[in-house]
Amino acid sequence: MHKSAWVRAGVACAVFALGGCGGSGDNLEQTGPRLVADIAVPNVRAGVNFSFDIGTTNGSHYYFTDRNNAALDVVDIPTKTFVKAIKGSGSLAFAGLGPGPSSTAGPDGATPVGNLVYAGDVNSVKVVDPAAGAVLASIPVSTTGVRADEGCLDATHGIFMISSPEEPTPFATFISTSTQTVIARVTFTDAAGKPTAGLEACVYDAASDNFYVNVDGSTANPHGELVKLPGTAIRAIPAGATQNYTTLAGVAMYPEGNCDPTGLALGPGTDIAVGCREATTGAPLLMQIFNRANGALVASLNAGGGDQLEYDAATNRYYNAASRWTASGNASANGNCTTASPCKPVLTIVDAGSRGVVARLNTGNNAHSVAIDPATGLIFVPYSSATSPAGCPDCAANGFINGGVSVFVAR
Repeated sequence: MHKSAWVRAGVACAVFALGGCGGSGDNLEQTGPRLVADIAVPNVRAGVNFSFDIGTTNGSHYYFTDRNNAALDVVDIPTKTFVKAIKGSGSLAFAGLGPGPSSTAGPDGATPVGNLVYAGDVNSVKVVDPAAGAVLASIPVSTTGVRADEGCLDATHGIFMISSPEEPTPFATFISTSTQTVIARVTFTDAAGKPTAGLEACVYDAASDNFYVNVDGSTANPHGELVKLPGTAIRAIPAGATQNYTTLAGVAMYPEGNCDPTGLALGPGTDIAVGCREATTGAPLLMQIFNRANGALVASLNAGGGDQLEYDAATNRYYNAASRWTASGNASANGNCTTASPCKPVLTIVDAGSRGVVARLNTGNNAHSVAIDPATGLIFVPYSSATSPAGCPDCAANGFINGGVSVFVAR
């Protein structure tokens, strides 16, 4: 479908569930969160399973990782146009999609580090210079053929953390952003001596000097725990050494209940929001808000089923890319979207003050990644084509047919 037709079809009924469809369908006259544009991506079209991962904004550009094109894709925010796909070559090439599972594909996470972007890839972190349109370096973190996934930055001390969730024993690598070398590693073997089930998103809180990371599961907390890693303890690890997380001074593990956590975002005050993507059939899809100082649960909302979760201070709202939301608000069979157990992907918007759902906007197939530009209020959500992967029967009717990047406005 041409862009103009796509926007006419998608904008008219983008907002649902809380406020109804309503409005004239004239995009220029509407206010509030809504769909405003669609951006095509090279080699992504109807019938193609578009494999993408984490997105981020920095300056006037939106970046997201694109496994189909083995690239970090660049979008110009003011014009809402695709600029380029940055690919490396030789030893600096991204792994791409490949024939195997997502654990052996890349790039994955994307984090701005000054004017650069660090992107997790198989066995490594790639350092990308968007201005030059080039991959500058590859920082090895493993040799096992699985990915370094999502990362976060301590800009105060120049330390980048990235998780390797599919290793036999999951671990996090800490990299100096000044030397672009590995300075320490933290392994995740729980107090019972078992490797944790994996690692998800991480964030760094400069106010308290703590890294936080979602752990998929441990013996004590089989459906997830939020782990606090004190920055002082990380910096105390001898250069090049490895230490287990349970032995770090001041470490804390906060139970997340039946969560199966994914996204993570620092909210106002001491709030930290956890996106849950429950794999228990019929379990409520939750977004949980904790007090990050003591781990107390302060709110639990039926607003989960997502992957990337972001907080925008300008609107004081959270944005959850809930690709596995369902009509009932409960997890589909084993948490997966299938033809027999379909999903209804949405962008869930939560007010951080009231800790309540503001709106749910229809999104495209497998739309699990979200990034917000604080200057313009534009929200970028990649999506796959309506028919691939299976499990989104409403995607075509909602206007999300070809795959690409849908653009919403927050205000």
